[in-house]
Amino acid sequence: MMDSPTSVVEAAFRHYRSQDRDAALPLYADDFTFTSPRDDHIDKAAFFERCFPTADRFKEQRLLHVTPVDRELVLVYYEYELMTGDRYRNVEAITVREGLIREVQVFFGGGV
Repeated sequence: MMDSPTSVVEAAFRHYRSQDRDAALPLYADDFTFTSPRDDHIDKAAFFERCFPTADRFKEQRLLHVTPVDRELVLVYYEYELMTGDRYRNVEAITVREGLIREVQVFFGGGV
């Protein structure tokens, strides 16, 4: 049985925070793309090289809402605290199809 899009997304966040690259890799499609204000449609290899190893910047990250929008789209609203003590909130729109994360679009929020 295939995992729900919400459970796939929650697992991806857990693996990111624990920096378990081996567990995270199979959750992402080969044609995965990642977009944020700092990255424009980078591929899976670039994401795992540039973005995935950044969890050590965070003192804490809390998922405030993980909301399925339809069969494939999950919105994640989260808050994080940097090691500097600064706190922020972001939203991610994550497309999950056939049990794999196909696309992540990150929308940076402001300080809390």
